[in-house]
Amino acid sequence: MTSLAYRIRRTAAIAVSLAAGSTLALAGTATAHSGKTSGPVAQSAPVAKGLYQSAYSERNHVLWATSSVGRPPVTNSSLVKVDPRTLQVKATYTPPVTNPETGAVEAVYGVAVDDEHNTVWTTNTRDNSVAVYSQRTGKHLATLPGVNHAREVVVDEKHNLAWASSFGDGSVVAFDTRTYKEKKRVTLAGSSPAGLAVNERSGAAYATDLANDRIIEIAPRATGPRLIPAGDGPLSIALSKDGRTAYSADQAAGTVSVINLRKGAVTRSVPTGAGAVAVAADPRSGRILVANRTTATVTVVDPGKGAVVDSLTTGANPNHVQVAHGAAFVAAKSGSGPEGQDVLHRFSLGR
Repeated sequence: MTSLAYRIRRTAAIAVSLAAGSTLALAGTATAHSGKTSGPVAQSAPVAKGLYQSAYSERNHVLWATSSVGRPPVTNSSLVKVDPRTLQVKATYTPPVTNPETGAVEAVYGVAVDDEHNTVWTTNTRDNSVAVYSQRTGKHLATLPGVNHAREVVVDEKHNLAWASSFGDGSVVAFDTRTYKEKKRVTLAGSSPAGLAVNERSGAAYATDLANDRIIEIAPRATGPRLIPAGDGPLSIALSKDGRTAYSADQAAGTVSVINLRKGAVTRSVPTGAGAVAVAADPRSGRILVANRTTATVTVVDPGKGAVVDSLTTGANPNHVQVAHGAAFVAAKSGSGPEGQDVLHRFSLGR
């Protein structure tokens, strides 16, 4: 077990690296392909410099992606609308200007879709806020302050809530997706909430606590948060289809942890690759996918067997993975596009 001081230093370094959209020094191919001849076929397309995360809208059948370049004042940032079939950019929207003198904009990083209200939610990490955009027009609808170093956002459409991780002050914050008013705030001193997931059936929200190697569970009728062990350096989290199991991408360990939420215990830890940065669950097959930033791969894991079933090569710096409509979408900060753009990959997944 690492010491507390080491974990704090590690947490701070990871937070700065991820918010800045910096890349690590590693080699990678520009074209994605499966590590096995029987693996899924991939498409790849340049999208934008500073590609960060993506979210799929079933209502509109589009993929929303965020991009931000450099350190403050950030002047190059956009919310990008992508065709999920062709990976071609359909529209690009620039966040509002926050400083006319420098040209700084409200740079976007994390992203989630609310199909119930036809909106897109973003985290504005540098501005300590979250924002809401119209899916129909791309118009900026609101900026909601008070989310210190906002990292991720996830939407619970059933309960009309958007949850955001306030990494900088140890809080997890819920906003009403109809009124944009803050509904709930849970703060744990010394914690570093990062990745988020929500169980729409129960209304429970889950945040990885990067500094303390655990998951924070916030249940609707609980008197306080429940703390559940995770792997070493949990950065991202996904839930199984039935909501009984959580999966954490453990960046420090290079593993994915399988966590029984009822028992509150890690049942398996599967090595995936150095720099495990994001995890997604495939509801059709039950498999999980982990993006490994340092090794430039996405690992496909059968959580029941605790076995790696495939390794997909993405090119340098995969930063995010999500699964939608039988495909995995991987945002890779490779800079390998013809004009230095980062690349979005689409892998078809079998049942």
